[in-house]
Parts: sequence; structure tokens; C-alpha cells
Amino acid sequence: MNRLVGGLLVASLTASLSGALAACSGGDEPSTDPRPTPSSSAPPPPPTATPAPVPATRSCYRLSYDEAVAPTTDREPVDCSARHTSVTFSVGRLDTLADGHLLAVDSERVQAQIAAACPARLASFLGGTAADRRLSMLRAVWFTPDVEASDAGASWFRCDVVALAADGELAPLTGRLEGVLDRPDQRDRYAMCGTAEPGTRAFDRVICSSRHSWRAVSVVPLAEGDYPGEKQVRAAGEGPCRDAGAAAAEDTLDYQWGYEWPTAEQWAAGQHYGRCWAPD
Repeated sequence: MNRLVGGLLVASLTASLSGALAACSGGDEPSTDPRPTPSSSAPPPPPTATPAPVPATRSCYRLSYDEAVAPTTDREPVDCSARHTSVTFSVGRLDTLADGHLLAVDSERVQAQIAAACPARLASFLGGTAADRRLSMLRAVWFTPDVEASDAGASWFRCDVVALAADGELAPLTGRLEGVLDRPDQRDRYAMCGTAEPGTRAFDRVICSSRHSWRAVSVVPLAEGDYPGEKQVRAAGEGPCRDAGAAAAEDTLDYQWGYEWPTAEQWAAGQHYGRCWAPD
């Protein structure tokens, strides 16, 4: 996600030649040059850009989905007791120096830093287990200074947590989010559910605090390494998800279950696990 365009701020000055022309006129005759002589020989200093202030942690913002996935934001924080959709849980410093060269804020290396740092920091902020986080709709998004501020020396990055209500939509956040996945009632509020059986045309992934009929109930860890192929990742989850469906049902002899496995593209992005689903 995020990414900016680097640039170079260049300031230029035009020196007045009035004083030099007057000095070269010679004699006691008054100058006929109508331009005033500068009162000082030193030119005024060039304007300088002011770096963007470093964001504060635990600040709350009212962001739309599009704003949340943008590389920068100029939204002002709001009172956390008011309606909001994001909370800043961490602020870090960019490492933009490599082999003695300054890297642009949108360079692959700099962006990879943030893409690794914010999700890792989110895990310790939210609490819970890896499975709890994979079964929730809570996600990390991040922001960097804009081009002008970056050129002026701003080198921070900001990590926010948001909750997906559905595809392309954020849910409002309530209560204290730090350690939220350690608290069963709050963990359920931000859990992942579906509007229909996974794999059907009516299925949409939604937050469990909204209307739903299926729930993601467990995670199937898959071996690291190269993508083993759809046949293998699909077979790996059939047994575990059948058992998870039975455990979630009132009648263990009559139940439904579903399995959602990663595609090759999702695997390349780091999703080395599948999800088991059951009616809710």
C-alpha cells in the first residue's frame, strides 16, 4: 500500500544589481537611474519548507476507505470519544539512507520497511493469537509525509488500525483497541463473517457486528516455501475444516462447513494459511 513520490525542493534567488550600477557611475553627478538603491547588500534568505509534525500515537481519525489506503493524509485528529474509523497505534522513523545515498520515500526499500513494521507492531498492540488476528477484520494501514515535507526533512511513518466493515468500507471503532483480541466480547465484535456460504455468488466478507449467516471459525496453517499448488492447499484443509464445522454445530451428525484456501497470488503476498467456515 502506500507510497509517495519523492522530489527535490529547489529555491533560487535573483540578486539586485542596482548597487553595482550605482558604484560604476563615477563622479559627483547624481545617478539618473530611477531604481532605488538597496538598503542592504545581503539578499533575503530563501523560503524554507516546514517538515510535517510527527503524528501522536493513540490519536483517532475519521477516515473513509479511500483515505485509509492512500499514501498520505491531511486529516486532522478527532476526539476519540467521537465517531472515528482509525487509531494511530505506532509511529516510527524511516531509514532512508542506503550505501551513503538518500532514498526516496516511495522507494521499494523504504516502503518494504513500513509494510513489515506496521503489521508486526499491530500484532503486539491488538493481542490475541495469530489465529485470532487472522479471523478478525482489523488491519494495519500506514502513512508517510507528503513530498514537500519529506524533502524538508520529515522522516516518520504512522501506523493506524482500521476495521473492514465489508469490501471497500470501514467500520466505526469503539472502546479501547489495545489488547482488544484478548477480550472475548470485543474479539467477537471485530471477527470475520460472511453473508452466505463461502464460494457462492451471494458471499461477501463482512464484520460480525453486521448482518451475516456464516463465520470464519478456525485457521489452517500451511507449510512455508513455494506455493504447493491449489490441489495441495485445498486437500490440506478438508479434514481440519470438517472437524471445525462439527465442533461449531449443534448436531454433530448434521452440519455444514466450508474451507477457504489461499490462491498463488495471496500466497506470494504472505498468506500461508486457509480459513474454516461454519454457519452462524
